[in-house]
Amino acid sequence: MATTSTSSRPPLTSVLRDNLSTNAVGPVQTLGRTFSLSVTSVITIVTDSLRGRLKVRETVLQAWYLVSVTALPAALMAVPFGVIVTLQIGNIISQLGAQSLLGAGGGFAVIQQAAPLASGFLLGGAGASAIAADLGARTIREEIDAMRVMGVNPVQRLVVPRVIASVVVAPLLALFIIAIGVLAAFYLAVTQQNVAPGSYWLSFGAFSTVRDVGLALVKAVIFGFLIAVIGCQRGLEARGGPQGVADAVNATVVVSTVAIIGVNLVLTAVYQVFFPLQIG
Repeated sequence: MATTSTSSRPPLTSVLRDNLSTNAVGPVQTLGRTFSLSVTSVITIVTDSLRGRLKVRETVLQAWYLVSVTALPAALMAVPFGVIVTLQIGNIISQLGAQSLLGAGGGFAVIQQAAPLASGFLLGGAGASAIAADLGARTIREEIDAMRVMGVNPVQRLVVPRVIASVVVAPLLALFIIAIGVLAAFYLAVTQQNVAPGSYWLSFGAFSTVRDVGLALVKAVIFGFLIAVIGCQRGLEARGGPQGVADAVNATVVVSTVAIIGVNLVLTAVYQVFFPLQIG
């Protein structure tokens, strides 16, 4: 019995090879397919725009859906961001006797970091997961294969409208979060930190510039593009029935979150190199 049990086990080299293929080679191949889909999506967007063949109605419907599922959570997230920044920075600045600089700290934190990150996380958690679930369900029902058989390009019909919708909604969501977060920070600074309204806005305008808002919008656009592409790629590659769709949704949320954090770090570092802090 012991000999039979031992002989039925797969060789150690086979186990190591399968593990290496799954955990090392697999993610690299997935990254390559994601990059390929992103390039194909951009090319399709450009060519369809020039030919006037964009799916405008589908794009508007997808954009409206993204707004409907992220607008209220964005408002609820923006207020804590502004409050936390004001409380944390306010305590330090108060000890230094420089309460008038609280507006500068709030502006930097909310505009450059909180707004684009919050919009990305919301789109990744609510929007991209819905995209992955929708396309994943279509994939396991073989609708995607049927579209290819009929000569319909799934990227042109399904992926491009979702990518455009996400790219358009992300910066709008970031602006919405900036407005609410800055107002929440201002209210708390004036009522709880004894900061004069004039000095708050003076320091806010001296350190925060239109360029910072531009950085936030660029980040949001990039995050929106990454999130949509990841959601579409995971949905189109869903396998194994409902469990496969659930795995695609879970992978979409995890991968998009990691991608947002990593890209945000790179963009912030590059921005600080070329545009160091200056008083406006």
